[in-house]
Amino acid sequence: MTTTFTVDGHDVFATTGGVDFDPAKPVVVFLHGAGFDRTTWRLQTRWFANHGRSVLAVDLPGHGRSGGPPLPSIAAMADWVIRLLDAAGVRQAALVGHSMGGLVSLDVAGRYPDRIRALGLCGIAGEMPVHPEMLESAKAGTSKVRELMTFWGLGRALQIGGMVSPGLWLTRESLAVLDKAAPGVIHNDLAACNVYKDAPARAAQVACPAVFVCGDGDQMTPVAKCKPLAAAIAGSRMTTLKACGHFMMVERPDETLDALKAVA
Repeated sequence: MTTTFTVDGHDVFATTGGVDFDPAKPVVVFLHGAGFDRTTWRLQTRWFANHGRSVLAVDLPGHGRSGGPPLPSIAAMADWVIRLLDAAGVRQAALVGHSMGGLVSLDVAGRYPDRIRALGLCGIAGEMPVHPEMLESAKAGTSKVRELMTFWGLGRALQIGGMVSPGLWLTRESLAVLDKAAPGVIHNDLAACNVYKDAPARAAQVACPAVFVCGDGDQMTPVAKCKPLAAAIAGSRMTTLKACGHFMMVERPDETLDALKAVA
């Protein structure tokens, strides 16, 4: 089930977990990572939508089926999330974000603490530098960046088999989603992550419950670089998933869901 809103004069597309969106219920907003879209969260949203929450898994501007240009910075994306909540008639929400979406969620919670009731942060770190080869390929629009994002993103166990859903090939799925990204979107997103340095300061400002979900084989945001960020949020919880890379919500969907239930 889907819904749309208008933000900054552009349509915003979102899925709702198969249940009509109702802003009167506790709302959970899911934010995807660089170059991806709302489908990242398809294995988690339905549970929340059928357990008393209202769900919005959104396509950020310029991604998926949402209109408008991609936003140039993490802070700009965070400000946009507040405008989205306003457009949806939502006073307060839980945010669940992956990678770039996790940085956006953290930035929102740090700067707009009265609007966020809980955080679920998947695959993030205090700094998220991007390899120069990836940035160069993304700027040139070649396929190498998509191949590197997939190779470094997926855990080793999932590259050789072992997916809980028989017949689902995550490598090809990741490449297919990234292949659909509009020109310039992947570079825009990676560049925004590369220059963002405010995560530790934002974490110190967070006043709501927070859960971090990490993969023990994550090469993009290693567990060791997530721990200081988690330590900066009083009372936060950190779950490290075994045999898991950067894309935990599709690599280990059930374990990721279990971790997120604690806050969302």
